[in-house]
Amino acid sequence: MALALAPGHILWVLPVSLGGISALLLRDGSVRRAALLGWGFGFGYFALGLSWILEPFQVDAERHAWMAPFAVVFLAGGLALFWGAAFAGAARWGRGAAGLLLLIALWSLAEFARAYVLTGFPWAAFGQFWVETPAMQLLPWVGPQGLALLTLVAFLPLAMLRTNPVWALLPGVMLAAGVALLPPPPEADRTDRKVRLVQPNAPQHQKWDPEFRWNFVRRAMTFNAEDPRPDMIIWPETSVPQLLNHAEDTLAAITEMAPGVPLLLGIQREEDGAYFNSAVFVGPEGRVRQIYDKAHLVPFGEYVPFGNLMARFGIHGFASQAGAGYAAGPGAQLLDLPIGRALPLICYEAVFPQDVRAAPERPDVLVQITNDAWFGTRSGPYQHLVQARMRAAEQGLPMLRAANTGISGVIDPYGRLGQALPLGEAGYVDVLLPAPLPATLYSRTGDGPVLFLALLLAGLGLRRGVKSPARS
Repeated sequence: MALALAPGHILWVLPVSLGGISALLLRDGSVRRAALLGWGFGFGYFALGLSWILEPFQVDAERHAWMAPFAVVFLAGGLALFWGAAFAGAARWGRGAAGLLLLIALWSLAEFARAYVLTGFPWAAFGQFWVETPAMQLLPWVGPQGLALLTLVAFLPLAMLRTNPVWALLPGVMLAAGVALLPPPPEADRTDRKVRLVQPNAPQHQKWDPEFRWNFVRRAMTFNAEDPRPDMIIWPETSVPQLLNHAEDTLAAITEMAPGVPLLLGIQREEDGAYFNSAVFVGPEGRVRQIYDKAHLVPFGEYVPFGNLMARFGIHGFASQAGAGYAAGPGAQLLDLPIGRALPLICYEAVFPQDVRAAPERPDVLVQITNDAWFGTRSGPYQHLVQARMRAAEQGLPMLRAANTGISGVIDPYGRLGQALPLGEAGYVDVLLPAPLPATLYSRTGDGPVLFLALLLAGLGLRRGVKSPARS
């Protein structure tokens, strides 16, 4: 099933995988075996789908490569626990159609839990399968969890294909017909505001190396100087390799390369002994006007639980060596940019729909700055881009995306990638900012309605199956 994720998007595996696994569950009602079945299926899916997690450990392979297999095993095994619990619940409280209904509901609730519990990790969620299909048009209405629930509704009933082919095929056929009848989205309206997205392409093993790091800054500065001048320039996450506290001369030199053009860039800063991963809006005169500090940090990447204690044993977050790692900012905020009111998202924050909905007001544009060099060159950067596209479609907002190694580009409010730079290429792209759409249903309601529906389905399944004899 992991082959349905980016960059493969091999969708025929979905009916085979989901129909097959639900058939195995219905064939053997043992709770213990069901739990192992769900956990094993999840372990295989996450181990392959999240195999890019190996890449950060290769940046400093001498120190960290030995940890990589453990990271994959523990991450995949931990996430699979949610699925194992869903399968066990379906086997415990339901049989036949009731068991199938419970599996749909409990698996959906397990995905909710995976997206929210312990700061959440919704990477490789089911909605991400559909980004290259017309089904993506459902995101503004039902959001990613709704699209995941519809995926389960479409394919899990295939378990009954031999015993009840009509009911096995009906949900998927009806959903496919409904999606096929959706009109294609129109071309997005464009504003007259031109933005330059800069991609310096700094490999992670060189990005902080004193022999190389300023080469990438100088490279990005030459991109700033190219004519014709845009209305604004955006650099990626941590694109300036020094603390903001000492970067006054650097910012002045950067802005001198494009006189009169303001800049948004990623940089680290320190305040009262705490370190922040920040997005900084710099005016054309080289003065810092606004700062956003990343609020949703990557566990074990940007901070380590009990970090000061762990630091004594040499255990740090990959992206920070400062004791407990980065400090979290206060939360979502809007920046007043020349292109409108922007919601900045730093790297990992674009994975979470709730972080986008946390904006104090509806923005005009989403801006993601990221350093995807950590994710390597295989599946990671492509899966990260898919999630950025989903955030734009869910909100009906355009997104400007500046990535250190790619993929940088403009995403329209329907979630379509427009002008872009490919992965692993240094350069820049000048894009016209698309206009936002009216607020979507999902932007107003969030995941609440789908959560209520999943709970309702679980209640119906329990009502039908609770009288069945307990199994173990």
